[in-house]
Amino acid sequence: MLSTAEALATLLSAATPITGTESIPTLEALNRVLSADVISLLDVPPMNTSSMDGYAIRTEDLTTADGNRRLLISQRIPAGHAPEPLKPGTAARIFTGATVPRGADAIVMQEQTETDGNEVTLLHSPAPGEWITAQGADIRNGSIILPAGTRLTPQALGLAASVGCAELQVRRRVKVAVFFTGDELTMPGEPLKPGAIYNSNRFTLRGLLENLGCEVTDYGIVPDKLDATRTTLREAAQAHDLILTCGGVSVGEEDHVKPAVEAEGRLSMWQIAMKPGKPLAFGAVRRSAQQTDKDADAAASAETFFIGLPGNPVSSFATFLLFVRPFVLLLAGMRTVAPRVLSLRADFAQKKADRRNEFLRARVNAAGGLDLFPNQSSAVLTSTVWGDGLIDNPPNHAISVGETVRFIPFSELLN
Repeated sequence: MLSTAEALATLLSAATPITGTESIPTLEALNRVLSADVISLLDVPPMNTSSMDGYAIRTEDLTTADGNRRLLISQRIPAGHAPEPLKPGTAARIFTGATVPRGADAIVMQEQTETDGNEVTLLHSPAPGEWITAQGADIRNGSIILPAGTRLTPQALGLAASVGCAELQVRRRVKVAVFFTGDELTMPGEPLKPGAIYNSNRFTLRGLLENLGCEVTDYGIVPDKLDATRTTLREAAQAHDLILTCGGVSVGEEDHVKPAVEAEGRLSMWQIAMKPGKPLAFGAVRRSAQQTDKDADAAASAETFFIGLPGNPVSSFATFLLFVRPFVLLLAGMRTVAPRVLSLRADFAQKKADRRNEFLRARVNAAGGLDLFPNQSSAVLTSTVWGDGLIDNPPNHAISVGETVRFIPFSELLN
């Protein structure tokens, strides 16, 4: 069996970023991936500004022999207004974010002053530069503020807007086709016949893909027939970057995904030394010549990637997070796809070690340690809602109370 690290490395080595790009309004770019660097064409702030409500002064006026600290208020400067140069021996009433007048080199905040009519007495001797935010202190003209491959968070959109970017160049969305096989699968709202189960994986996997910003085509539940499976694969391959299925890739008489993919393309079946989620299929389905002629991304490859996940709900959830998520993010053009891993204390004991790499559902307790969900079966979807993330427990390792373990938060894996 492959280790999780070997399987992930093999999978990710095949991922090539899509080439299609588009220019979209910055307000509509949340969670999209930049296809080009965002370069600032101005300094931020574009001028020296006051970081306090107070008075702009010339510090040299406070070093005269008479030591006068009572100054005439020569002007009032709200934010957004252009000030006059500061006259020697005077102070300017100024507000947070306002432009510092030429000649002023410090701000005395209003709590350190006393006013009397049009005069102000300074109760503090500021150092040059005090409470002034210098031009370009945040961003310098010509600097790269967001590199290509950045997934655009709300704060990244704000940063782009701060340098005047009304539009951003982004890669198009990754197009993913999903379908599910199994005559036992029933949709919620339909009568549950004997031997049938509700198709929870359809909801989980679609949600995970949409959360990554994918453009998802859902082919629903495909009948357990070889011809129907091959037809769906051929159709899905024509306009998508990835085909994702759940179940049906084993060698049973009713498992038609494996022979269908092999007939329409190529397939590698992997046994991964992990729990849950041992089986994983990876390959590709051929595209038609007509499609590759009209689509730029298709022309770069005559195949659409295929990943087949195991059918148990926790197994499909875990393998998606650990394998499909980084694969999709690389297709989308992101440069960094590995989740951050935390080192946290185990407040439980796992006395029985497993020969496989275990991914245990756990959550952070009030004391900052980890509690383990009591039932780690791959069929218990409750554990994925109860938990905050996965403990990455190496093979043949029993966990003792108080030891430090590797914890991958769902907040990282769902980002």
